[in-house]
Amino acid sequence: MEHKRLKLYAYLDARDHQRTYLAIMRLFTSTLLADLSAGEVAGALAGQEREGRVEQGESRIENVINRLKQLVEWGNLVQGRREVVAASIAEFQHGSVRYQVSKLAVRVQRDVDELLRVPEGAREVSRELLPAIERGLNELGGSLSVALLNEGDKTKELLAERVTTLFLQHAELAATVRDFYAYLGQVVTRNHLAPEEIAGFRNLLVEYIQRVVEDVLKYTPPIAEALAGFTKARTELLRLLGTDLGHNVERARGRTPEDWQELTDWFVDRPGRPSQVTALREATARAIGSLLASVKRATSGGGLLPGRRAELLKLASWFDNSSREEAHEIYASAFGLYSARHLSPAPEHDSDNERTPWRDGPVCDVTVSVRTRGDRGGRGRPSRILDDPMTEQSLLAEAREADEIRARHVAELTKAAGNLENSTLTHGALEVFCELLTLAMAQRDSPHDSGSASDPVRGLKLEIAHGTTTQIRSAAGTLTLHDATVALKQ
Repeated sequence: MEHKRLKLYAYLDARDHQRTYLAIMRLFTSTLLADLSAGEVAGALAGQEREGRVEQGESRIENVINRLKQLVEWGNLVQGRREVVAASIAEFQHGSVRYQVSKLAVRVQRDVDELLRVPEGAREVSRELLPAIERGLNELGGSLSVALLNEGDKTKELLAERVTTLFLQHAELAATVRDFYAYLGQVVTRNHLAPEEIAGFRNLLVEYIQRVVEDVLKYTPPIAEALAGFTKARTELLRLLGTDLGHNVERARGRTPEDWQELTDWFVDRPGRPSQVTALREATARAIGSLLASVKRATSGGGLLPGRRAELLKLASWFDNSSREEAHEIYASAFGLYSARHLSPAPEHDSDNERTPWRDGPVCDVTVSVRTRGDRGGRGRPSRILDDPMTEQSLLAEAREADEIRARHVAELTKAAGNLENSTLTHGALEVFCELLTLAMAQRDSPHDSGSASDPVRGLKLEIAHGTTTQIRSAAGTLTLHDATVALKQ
């Protein structure tokens, strides 16, 4: 199934006729319920061919039919038929076979067009949605109370409206945060920044990110408190929103327990699962540290010499604005690789053939020594990997001993599984028990939920559920678990 769906992206990186495929898919996704024949597609491509947006000859009916069949094979289009009045058999064949776009192909093309419109700079974080989410949760609580008292159509529609609005606001907020920090990670990890870039990123980090983090930390506690209040009422909320549309229907956000759990995990930490708010705070700290390192590297008197990034960018602009003959002259002058003398050894085979121009070949990474010092010399040979059999055997012996110790502790727990409260565990067995207990409790959202964890090698399973107080005695003391029942199973 995954391989079949990934073929929907094949037309974006097709070896030939890529612009034609893209123009056809835009034609089918430009209107709702598009139902076009090969002749109608050819007529639309004729105008784009005159404008130079597709290659010459791509609007011919035989070429259009081949492109449409290829898109059907990839799964982007589906075939249908319609009764038509035709003057010839060829006209009937071209007009009776209709094409419609598939659901998943619409999403692919929509994401492609949105990606092509996105600028290269940072994306503004929708901070104003945080108070809107807080108000939406508070209003949702009131709407849920009214809907439980009077389960009418209007109250259910108002409840569904508030839930949909809440999840749309959170989706937009999460998307802007991810895009902004992706751009931030892209720029702060660069080895060398120009002085004007450092000043711009300093303002971006010190001022803008500070406001973003402050707003997130300000509104997270009330949002987390409101989400905690919905934990018990979530079942009734989903019941009121439930509609029998079948299992194959993609429901709107907020209609399943997984949607609400994802919303809660964005704001609230759980054992072993930090929230996105915590990740945002840590990412901000790393970004500021990276920027300070770049500033120190650029302003320190010693160390590396001034970078050559500006010179390389200027050289790239010369190549971009030059003709073919001028580009060869600039290349020879800049790198000293004239046609009659090659002082350096031939490069390794890079899978290009003799018909591939150098501008269309693979991009060559510029090393740090070249872009900072203009030095292309080697820096010594790599160190040899030494074979140390004594250390290897010592590490293997330590691993075997640790495995035997854990096996004894697991065996002790297995023996005490039937009478756990009346058994006294050793220190090592208690550590294994606490390890499984931590993993099991991480699966619980509330004290009334249950959880389980098992040893992946020996199969010992620990289950925890809401119940009476449980006491586990050991040589180090007594572990008391309130409102919890623990059981060990083999």
